Amino acid sequence: MRTVAVVGGGISGLTAAYRLRTLLGDDARIVVFEATTSLGGKLRTIELAGERYDVGAEAFLARRPEALALVKEVGLGESLVHPTKARAKIHAGGSVLGLPPGTVMGVPASADAVAGVLSEKGRALVEAEARLPPVDLPAGDVPLGPLLRERFGDELVDRLVDPLLGGVYAGGADGLGLRATMPGLASAVDRGARSLTEGAASLMPASPSTAPVFGTLLGGLGTLIARLAELSRAEIRTGTTVTALERTATGWKVDDLEADSILLAVPAPSARRLLDGVADVASSAFAEVELASMAVVALALPPGTELPDSSGVLIGAGEQDAAGKPFAAKAFTFSARKWAQYGEGPVLVRGSVGRFGEPGALHADDDELVRVVRDDLARLTGVTAEPIETLVTRWGGGLPQYGTGHLELVERIERAVADVPGLAVAGATLHGVGLPACIATADAAARRIAGITPTHEGS
Repeated sequence: MRTVAVVGGGISGLTAAYRLRTLLGDDARIVVFEATTSLGGKLRTIELAGERYDVGAEAFLARRPEALALVKEVGLGESLVHPTKARAKIHAGGSVLGLPPGTVMGVPASADAVAGVLSEKGRALVEAEARLPPVDLPAGDVPLGPLLRERFGDELVDRLVDPLLGGVYAGGADGLGLRATMPGLASAVDRGARSLTEGAASLMPASPSTAPVFGTLLGGLGTLIARLAELSRAEIRTGTTVTALERTATGWKVDDLEADSILLAVPAPSARRLLDGVADVASSAFAEVELASMAVVALALPPGTELPDSSGVLIGAGEQDAAGKPFAAKAFTFSARKWAQYGEGPVLVRGSVGRFGEPGALHADDDELVRVVRDDLARLTGVTAEPIETLVTRWGGGLPQYGTGHLELVERIERAVADVPGLAVAGATLHGVGLPACIATADAAARRIAGITPTHEGS
Protein backbone atom coordinates (compact mmCIF):
# COMPACT_ATOMS: atom_id res chain seq x y z
CA MET A 1 0.00 0.00 0.00
CA ARG A 2 1.34 3.41 -0.97
CA THR A 3 1.46 6.06 1.75
CA VAL A 4 1.57 9.81 1.08
CA ALA A 5 1.97 12.49 3.74
CA VAL A 6 0.45 15.88 3.00
CA VAL A 7 1.71 18.62 5.32
CA GLY A 8 -0.76 21.52 5.44
CA GLY A 9 -4.54 21.39 5.67
CA GLY A 10 -5.45 24.52 3.74
CA ILE A 11 -7.02 24.67 0.29
CA SER A 12 -3.75 23.58 -1.37
CA GLY A 13 -3.15 20.63 0.93
CA LEU A 14 -6.72 19.35 0.82
CA THR A 15 -6.99 19.78 -2.94
CA ALA A 16 -3.77 17.79 -3.23
CA ALA A 17 -5.14 15.08 -0.91
CA TYR A 18 -8.33 14.84 -2.95
CA ARG A 19 -6.43 14.71 -6.23
CA LEU A 20 -4.08 12.07 -4.87
CA ARG A 21 -7.10 9.94 -4.01
CA THR A 22 -8.47 10.21 -7.56
CA LEU A 23 -5.04 9.38 -9.01
CA LEU A 24 -3.86 6.64 -6.64
CA GLY A 25 -7.17 4.96 -5.92
CA ASP A 26 -8.70 3.40 -2.84
CA ASP A 27 -5.65 1.46 -1.73
CA ALA A 28 -3.45 4.48 -1.05
CA ARG A 29 -3.06 5.78 2.49
CA ILE A 30 -3.16 9.58 2.56
CA VAL A 31 -2.39 11.38 5.82
CA VAL A 32 -2.90 15.14 6.20
CA PHE A 33 -1.01 16.97 8.96
CA GLU A 34 -2.36 20.35 10.05
CA ALA A 35 -0.69 22.37 12.79
CA THR A 36 -3.83 24.26 13.85
CA THR A 37 -6.95 22.73 15.34
CA SER A 38 -9.05 23.18 12.20
CA LEU A 39 -8.73 22.70 8.46
CA GLY A 40 -8.96 25.41 5.84
CA GLY A 41 -5.92 27.64 6.20
CA LYS A 42 -6.82 31.03 4.69
CA LEU A 43 -10.34 29.73 4.05
CA ARG A 44 -12.21 30.18 7.31
CA THR A 45 -15.98 30.16 7.59
CA ILE A 46 -17.39 31.15 10.97
CA GLU A 47 -20.86 31.77 12.37
CA LEU A 48 -21.58 35.45 12.95
CA ALA A 49 -24.96 36.44 14.35
CA GLY A 50 -26.40 33.19 13.04
CA GLU A 51 -24.94 33.52 9.53
CA ARG A 52 -22.18 31.44 7.96
CA TYR A 53 -19.55 34.02 7.03
CA ASP A 54 -16.10 33.91 5.48
CA VAL A 55 -13.38 35.80 7.36
CA GLY A 56 -10.51 34.67 5.14
CA ALA A 57 -10.82 34.44 1.38
CA GLU A 58 -14.43 35.22 0.53
CA ALA A 59 -14.54 34.38 -3.18
CA PHE A 60 -12.56 33.04 -6.11
CA LEU A 61 -11.91 34.30 -9.62
CA ALA A 62 -14.53 32.55 -11.76
CA ARG A 63 -12.96 33.51 -15.10
CA ARG A 64 -9.94 31.34 -14.29
CA PRO A 65 -11.04 27.69 -14.57
CA GLU A 66 -9.41 25.75 -11.71
CA ALA A 67 -11.61 26.67 -8.73
CA LEU A 68 -14.82 26.61 -10.72
CA ALA A 69 -13.96 23.21 -12.20
CA LEU A 70 -13.08 21.79 -8.77
CA VAL A 71 -16.30 23.05 -7.22
CA LYS A 72 -18.29 21.29 -9.92
CA GLU A 73 -16.14 18.15 -9.82
CA VAL A 74 -16.77 17.61 -6.11
CA GLY A 75 -20.52 18.10 -6.50
CA LEU A 76 -20.93 21.62 -5.15
CA GLY A 77 -22.05 23.24 -8.40
CA GLU A 78 -25.57 23.82 -7.09
CA SER A 79 -24.14 25.82 -4.17
CA LEU A 80 -22.25 28.19 -6.48
CA VAL A 81 -23.32 31.84 -6.26
CA HIS A 82 -22.04 35.02 -7.87
CA PRO A 83 -22.04 38.65 -6.69
CA THR A 84 -24.96 40.99 -7.21
CA LYS A 85 -24.70 43.85 -9.68
CA ALA A 86 -23.47 46.20 -6.92
CA ARG A 87 -20.20 47.82 -8.04
CA ALA A 88 -17.05 48.37 -6.02
CA LYS A 89 -15.88 51.90 -5.24
CA ILE A 90 -12.59 53.47 -4.27
CA HIS A 91 -11.64 56.28 -1.90
CA ALA A 92 -9.27 58.31 -4.08
CA GLY A 93 -8.12 61.89 -3.70
CA GLY A 94 -10.35 62.38 -0.67
CA SER A 95 -13.59 61.21 -2.33
CA VAL A 96 -15.45 57.93 -2.81
CA LEU A 97 -15.65 57.23 -6.54
CA GLY A 98 -16.75 54.39 -8.77
CA LEU A 99 -13.99 51.88 -9.48
CA PRO A 100 -13.23 52.53 -13.15
CA PRO A 101 -13.53 49.77 -15.75
CA GLY A 102 -11.04 49.56 -18.60
CA THR A 103 -7.92 48.92 -16.53
CA VAL A 104 -5.61 46.00 -15.82
CA MET A 105 -5.20 46.08 -12.03
CA GLY A 106 -5.42 49.87 -12.29
CA VAL A 107 -3.20 50.28 -15.38
CA PRO A 108 -5.52 52.08 -17.83
CA ALA A 109 -6.26 51.21 -21.43
CA SER A 110 -6.89 54.92 -22.05
CA ALA A 111 -6.89 58.24 -20.22
CA ASP A 112 -10.68 58.32 -20.39
CA ALA A 113 -10.86 55.14 -18.31
CA VAL A 114 -9.46 56.95 -15.25
CA ALA A 115 -10.69 60.47 -15.88
CA GLY A 116 -13.07 60.35 -12.91
CA VAL A 117 -10.45 59.08 -10.47
CA LEU A 118 -7.46 61.26 -11.33
CA SER A 119 -6.98 65.01 -11.37
CA GLU A 120 -6.71 66.71 -14.74
CA LYS A 121 -2.93 66.68 -14.35
CA GLY A 122 -2.96 62.96 -13.58
CA ARG A 123 -5.25 62.24 -16.53
CA ALA A 124 -2.95 64.23 -18.82
CA LEU A 125 0.03 62.13 -17.72
CA VAL A 126 -1.88 58.97 -18.59
CA GLU A 127 -2.79 60.40 -21.98
CA ALA A 128 0.86 61.32 -22.62
CA GLU A 129 2.18 57.85 -21.71
CA ALA A 130 1.56 56.52 -25.21
CA ARG A 131 3.87 59.22 -26.62
CA LEU A 132 6.80 58.33 -24.38
CA PRO A 133 9.65 56.20 -25.76
CA PRO A 134 8.57 52.56 -26.15
CA VAL A 135 8.63 50.38 -23.04
CA ASP A 136 11.68 48.13 -23.10
CA LEU A 137 11.36 45.22 -20.69
CA PRO A 138 14.24 42.88 -19.86
CA ALA A 139 13.68 39.13 -19.85
CA GLY A 140 13.61 39.13 -16.06
CA ASP A 141 11.14 40.92 -13.84
CA VAL A 142 11.21 44.65 -13.11
CA PRO A 143 9.92 46.66 -10.13
CA LEU A 144 6.32 47.56 -10.85
CA GLY A 145 6.01 50.81 -8.88
CA PRO A 146 9.02 52.65 -10.33
CA LEU A 147 7.99 51.66 -13.85
CA LEU A 148 4.43 52.92 -13.40
CA ARG A 149 5.56 56.12 -11.69
CA GLU A 150 8.02 56.82 -14.49
CA ARG A 151 5.36 56.29 -17.16
CA PHE A 152 2.25 57.70 -15.45
CA GLY A 153 3.35 59.73 -12.44
CA ASP A 154 2.56 59.08 -8.78
CA GLU A 155 -1.14 59.82 -8.78
CA LEU A 156 -2.25 56.76 -10.75
CA VAL A 157 -0.18 54.47 -8.54
CA ASP A 158 -1.25 56.01 -5.24
CA ARG A 159 -4.93 56.48 -6.02
CA LEU A 160 -5.74 53.38 -8.07
CA VAL A 161 -3.03 50.75 -8.54
CA ASP A 162 -1.93 50.52 -4.90
CA PRO A 163 -5.46 50.07 -3.47
CA LEU A 164 -6.19 47.31 -6.00
CA LEU A 165 -2.92 45.51 -5.32
CA GLY A 166 -3.43 45.99 -1.60
CA GLY A 167 -6.67 44.04 -1.83
CA VAL A 168 -4.81 41.06 -3.33
CA TYR A 169 -1.33 41.12 -1.79
CA ALA A 170 -1.64 43.58 1.12
CA GLY A 171 1.32 45.24 -0.57
CA GLY A 172 1.82 48.22 -2.87
CA ALA A 173 3.27 48.55 -6.36
CA ASP A 174 6.68 49.71 -5.16
CA GLY A 175 7.38 46.36 -3.51
CA LEU A 176 6.00 44.08 -6.23
CA GLY A 177 7.19 42.86 -9.62
CA LEU A 178 5.51 43.52 -12.98
CA ARG A 179 5.82 39.98 -14.34
CA ALA A 180 4.95 38.42 -10.98
CA THR A 181 1.71 40.37 -10.51
CA MET A 182 0.64 41.48 -14.02
CA PRO A 183 1.99 38.79 -16.35
CA GLY A 184 -0.61 39.55 -19.02
CA LEU A 185 0.48 43.17 -19.27
CA ALA A 186 4.15 42.17 -19.42
CA SER A 187 3.38 39.65 -22.16
CA ALA A 188 1.52 42.29 -24.15
CA VAL A 189 4.65 44.48 -24.10
CA ASP A 190 6.79 41.48 -25.04
CA ARG A 191 4.49 40.94 -28.02
CA GLY A 192 5.07 44.46 -29.29
CA ALA A 193 2.91 46.94 -27.37
CA ARG A 194 4.90 50.19 -27.36
CA SER A 195 3.29 51.62 -24.22
CA LEU A 196 1.59 50.31 -21.11
CA THR A 197 -1.71 51.86 -22.15
CA GLU A 198 -1.44 50.07 -25.50
CA GLY A 199 -0.63 46.85 -23.66
CA ALA A 200 -3.62 47.25 -21.35
CA ALA A 201 -5.88 48.08 -24.29
CA SER A 202 -4.82 44.87 -26.04
CA LEU A 203 -6.06 42.88 -23.04
CA MET A 204 -9.52 44.42 -23.03
CA PRO A 205 -12.28 42.14 -24.43
CA ALA A 206 -13.71 43.14 -27.80
CA SER A 207 -17.15 43.26 -26.20
CA PRO A 208 -18.02 43.35 -22.49
CA SER A 209 -18.32 39.86 -21.02
CA THR A 210 -21.49 38.90 -19.19
CA ALA A 211 -19.78 36.00 -17.39
CA PRO A 212 -19.46 36.53 -13.62
CA VAL A 213 -15.99 37.56 -12.49
CA PHE A 214 -16.17 36.03 -8.99
CA GLY A 215 -17.91 33.15 -7.29
CA THR A 216 -18.39 31.69 -3.84
CA LEU A 217 -20.49 28.98 -2.18
CA LEU A 218 -23.67 29.11 -0.16
CA GLY A 219 -22.69 28.38 3.39
CA GLY A 220 -19.19 29.76 2.83
CA LEU A 221 -16.01 28.42 1.27
CA GLY A 222 -15.58 26.16 4.27
CA THR A 223 -18.03 23.83 2.53
CA LEU A 224 -15.40 23.21 -0.15
CA ILE A 225 -12.81 22.39 2.53
CA ALA A 226 -15.20 19.93 4.19
CA ARG A 227 -16.05 18.26 0.88
CA LEU A 228 -12.39 17.87 -0.13
CA ALA A 229 -11.55 16.34 3.25
CA GLU A 230 -14.48 13.95 2.93
CA LEU A 231 -13.77 12.84 -0.63
CA SER A 232 -10.03 12.49 -0.05
CA ARG A 233 -10.78 9.88 2.61
CA ALA A 234 -7.54 11.01 4.17
CA GLU A 235 -6.50 10.45 7.74
CA ILE A 236 -6.65 13.98 9.17
CA ARG A 237 -4.33 14.91 12.04
CA THR A 238 -5.12 18.43 13.24
CA GLY A 239 -3.16 20.06 16.02
CA THR A 240 -0.05 18.28 14.77
CA THR A 241 2.98 20.40 13.93
CA VAL A 242 5.50 18.67 11.70
CA THR A 243 8.88 19.97 12.83
CA ALA A 244 11.21 18.03 10.54
CA LEU A 245 11.35 15.65 7.59
CA GLU A 246 13.60 12.63 7.58
CA ARG A 247 14.61 10.72 4.49
CA THR A 248 14.81 6.96 4.93
CA ALA A 249 16.00 4.07 2.78
CA THR A 250 12.45 3.52 1.55
CA GLY A 251 11.04 7.04 1.54
CA TRP A 252 10.26 9.50 4.33
CA LYS A 253 9.52 9.66 8.00
CA VAL A 254 7.03 12.37 8.99
CA ASP A 255 6.20 12.54 12.67
CA ASP A 256 5.54 8.83 13.44
CA LEU A 257 4.49 8.02 9.87
CA GLU A 258 6.56 6.08 7.35
CA ALA A 259 5.61 7.51 3.94
CA ASP A 260 6.61 6.82 0.37
CA SER A 261 6.12 10.44 -0.64
CA ILE A 262 5.56 13.82 0.93
CA LEU A 263 3.72 16.89 -0.34
CA LEU A 264 4.28 20.23 1.37
CA ALA A 265 1.47 22.77 1.22
CA VAL A 266 2.54 25.18 3.93
CA PRO A 267 3.51 28.89 4.16
CA ALA A 268 7.05 29.90 3.24
CA PRO A 269 8.51 29.96 6.79
CA SER A 270 7.34 26.39 7.45
CA ALA A 271 8.57 25.22 4.05
CA ARG A 272 11.96 26.79 4.74
CA ARG A 273 12.27 24.95 8.04
CA LEU A 274 11.08 21.58 6.75
CA LEU A 275 13.27 21.63 3.64
CA ASP A 276 16.42 22.54 5.55
CA GLY A 277 18.76 19.59 5.07
CA VAL A 278 16.39 18.01 2.56
CA ALA A 279 16.44 20.50 -0.33
CA ASP A 280 18.70 23.29 0.86
CA VAL A 281 18.42 25.45 -2.26
CA ALA A 282 14.63 25.39 -1.99
CA SER A 283 14.83 26.07 1.74
CA SER A 284 16.99 29.17 1.22
CA ALA A 285 14.66 30.43 -1.53
CA PHE A 286 11.62 30.08 0.73
CA ALA A 287 13.56 32.03 3.35
CA GLU A 288 13.75 35.02 0.99
CA VAL A 289 9.97 35.31 0.58
CA GLU A 290 8.63 38.36 2.40
CA LEU A 291 5.23 38.25 4.06
CA ALA A 292 2.47 40.72 4.91
CA SER A 293 0.14 40.47 7.89
CA MET A 294 -3.46 41.57 7.97
CA ALA A 295 -6.67 41.24 9.93
CA VAL A 296 -10.33 40.94 8.99
CA VAL A 297 -12.83 42.66 11.30
CA ALA A 298 -16.28 41.15 10.79
CA LEU A 299 -19.27 43.22 11.86
CA ALA A 300 -22.86 42.02 12.12
CA LEU A 301 -24.99 45.16 12.16
CA PRO A 302 -28.69 45.27 13.11
CA PRO A 303 -31.21 44.23 10.42
CA GLY A 304 -32.27 47.19 8.33
CA THR A 305 -28.99 49.08 8.70
CA GLU A 306 -28.54 51.07 5.49
CA LEU A 307 -25.27 50.58 3.63
CA PRO A 308 -23.94 52.50 0.63
CA ASP A 309 -25.11 51.22 -2.73
CA SER A 310 -21.87 49.41 -3.57
CA SER A 311 -20.20 46.07 -2.96
CA GLY A 312 -17.41 47.74 -1.00
CA VAL A 313 -14.74 50.41 -0.94
CA LEU A 314 -10.97 50.20 -1.48
CA ILE A 315 -8.83 52.74 0.39
CA GLY A 316 -5.35 53.86 -0.63
CA ALA A 317 -2.51 54.00 1.90
CA GLY A 318 -2.40 57.80 2.04
CA GLU A 319 -6.12 58.50 1.99
CA GLN A 320 -7.70 60.79 4.59
CA ASP A 321 -11.16 62.00 5.45
CA ALA A 322 -12.31 65.59 4.94
CA ALA A 323 -10.76 66.60 8.26
CA GLY A 324 -7.38 65.19 7.30
CA LYS A 325 -7.59 62.09 9.54
CA PRO A 326 -6.14 58.96 7.86
CA PHE A 327 -7.97 55.68 7.55
CA ALA A 328 -6.61 52.54 9.21
CA ALA A 329 -8.58 50.10 7.03
CA LYS A 330 -7.48 49.30 3.49
CA ALA A 331 -10.87 48.02 2.36
CA PHE A 332 -14.46 47.40 3.37
CA THR A 333 -16.68 44.70 1.90
CA PHE A 334 -20.40 45.35 2.20
CA SER A 335 -21.33 41.68 2.11
CA ALA A 336 -25.03 42.41 2.54
CA ARG A 337 -24.86 44.34 -0.76
CA LYS A 338 -22.35 42.12 -2.55
CA TRP A 339 -23.97 38.73 -1.98
CA ALA A 340 -27.70 38.14 -2.37
CA GLN A 341 -27.69 35.30 0.20
CA TYR A 342 -27.15 37.91 2.92
CA GLY A 343 -30.19 39.95 1.94
CA GLU A 344 -32.15 39.19 5.11
CA GLY A 345 -31.21 39.23 8.78
CA PRO A 346 -28.12 40.93 10.18
CA VAL A 347 -26.26 43.31 7.87
CA LEU A 348 -22.77 41.88 7.40
CA VAL A 349 -19.69 44.02 6.76
CA ARG A 350 -15.98 43.19 6.86
CA GLY A 351 -13.11 45.60 7.19
CA SER A 352 -9.55 44.67 6.20
CA VAL A 353 -6.55 46.13 8.00
CA GLY A 354 -2.84 45.72 7.37
CA ARG A 355 -0.32 46.47 4.61
CA PHE A 356 3.15 45.10 3.98
CA GLY A 357 5.66 46.90 6.17
CA GLU A 358 2.93 48.99 7.82
CA PRO A 359 1.38 47.02 10.70
CA GLY A 360 -0.25 50.18 12.08
CA ALA A 361 -3.50 49.27 13.79
CA LEU A 362 -2.57 45.57 13.85
CA HIS A 363 -0.65 46.32 17.06
CA ALA A 364 -3.97 47.07 18.78
CA ASP A 365 -5.91 44.44 20.71
CA ASP A 366 -9.15 43.10 19.26
CA ASP A 367 -11.45 45.57 21.02
CA GLU A 368 -9.40 48.53 19.86
CA LEU A 369 -9.19 47.15 16.33
CA VAL A 370 -12.98 46.88 16.20
CA ARG A 371 -13.25 50.45 17.46
CA VAL A 372 -10.80 51.75 14.84
CA VAL A 373 -12.56 49.93 12.00
CA ARG A 374 -15.98 51.13 13.14
CA ASP A 375 -14.64 54.68 13.25
CA ASP A 376 -13.32 54.30 9.69
CA LEU A 377 -16.69 52.94 8.58
CA ALA A 378 -18.53 55.85 10.16
CA ARG A 379 -16.24 58.47 8.58
CA LEU A 380 -16.37 56.72 5.22
CA THR A 381 -20.10 55.95 5.01
CA GLY A 382 -21.90 57.55 7.94
CA VAL A 383 -22.87 54.10 9.29
CA THR A 384 -22.65 54.22 13.10
CA ALA A 385 -24.96 51.34 14.12
CA GLU A 386 -23.83 49.32 17.14
CA PRO A 387 -22.91 45.80 16.00
CA ILE A 388 -24.86 42.78 17.21
CA GLU A 389 -21.65 40.77 17.12
CA THR A 390 -18.05 41.28 16.02
CA LEU A 391 -15.10 39.01 15.34
CA VAL A 392 -11.45 39.82 14.62
CA THR A 393 -9.46 37.28 12.61
CA ARG A 394 -5.73 37.91 12.34
CA TRP A 395 -3.63 36.55 9.51
CA GLY A 396 -0.04 36.92 10.71
CA GLY A 397 2.33 36.57 7.76
CA GLY A 398 -0.65 35.49 5.71
CA LEU A 399 0.22 36.95 2.31
CA PRO A 400 3.48 36.32 0.42
CA GLN A 401 4.84 39.33 -1.45
CA TYR A 402 5.46 38.80 -5.15
CA GLY A 403 8.49 41.06 -5.43
CA THR A 404 10.80 41.63 -8.37
CA GLY A 405 12.77 38.44 -7.74
CA HIS A 406 9.77 36.24 -6.97
CA LEU A 407 9.74 34.35 -10.26
CA GLU A 408 13.41 33.47 -9.87
CA LEU A 409 12.78 32.27 -6.30
CA VAL A 410 9.99 29.98 -7.49
CA GLU A 411 12.17 28.63 -10.27
CA ARG A 412 14.89 27.81 -7.73
CA ILE A 413 12.36 26.11 -5.47
CA GLU A 414 10.83 23.97 -8.19
CA ARG A 415 14.17 22.92 -9.67
CA ALA A 416 15.52 21.92 -6.27
CA VAL A 417 12.38 19.99 -5.33
CA ALA A 418 12.36 18.21 -8.70
CA ASP A 419 15.75 16.72 -7.81
CA VAL A 420 14.35 15.03 -4.69
CA PRO A 421 12.35 11.85 -5.40
CA GLY A 422 8.99 11.62 -3.70
CA LEU A 423 8.79 15.31 -2.80
CA ALA A 424 6.45 18.02 -4.10
CA VAL A 425 5.38 21.51 -3.00
CA ALA A 426 2.22 23.55 -3.47
CA GLY A 427 0.61 26.71 -2.16
CA ALA A 428 0.22 30.47 -2.38
CA THR A 429 3.96 31.14 -2.32
CA LEU A 430 4.42 29.76 -5.83
CA HIS A 431 2.23 30.92 -8.70
CA GLY A 432 -0.49 33.13 -7.24
CA VAL A 433 -2.26 33.86 -3.97
CA GLY A 434 -5.83 33.30 -5.21
CA LEU A 435 -7.78 30.06 -4.90
CA PRO A 436 -7.47 29.06 -8.59
CA ALA A 437 -3.69 29.43 -8.49
CA CYS A 438 -3.41 27.46 -5.24
CA ILE A 439 -5.60 24.71 -6.65
CA ALA A 440 -3.43 24.59 -9.78
CA THR A 441 -0.25 24.13 -7.74
CA ALA A 442 -1.93 21.42 -5.66
CA ASP A 443 -3.07 19.53 -8.73
CA ALA A 444 0.41 19.75 -10.26
CA ALA A 445 2.05 18.58 -7.01
CA ALA A 446 -0.33 15.63 -6.68
CA ARG A 447 0.36 14.58 -10.24
CA ARG A 448 4.09 14.75 -9.59
CA ILE A 449 3.69 12.46 -6.57
CA ALA A 450 1.54 10.10 -8.62
CA GLY A 451 4.16 10.01 -11.37
CA ILE A 452 2.20 12.07 -13.89
CA THR A 453 4.12 14.99 -15.38
CA PRO A 454 1.91 18.12 -15.48
CA THR A 455 1.84 20.13 -18.71
CA HIS A 456 2.69 23.34 -16.82
CA GLU A 457 3.69 22.51 -13.26
CA GLY A 458 2.10 24.88 -10.80
CA SER A 459 0.84 27.29 -13.46
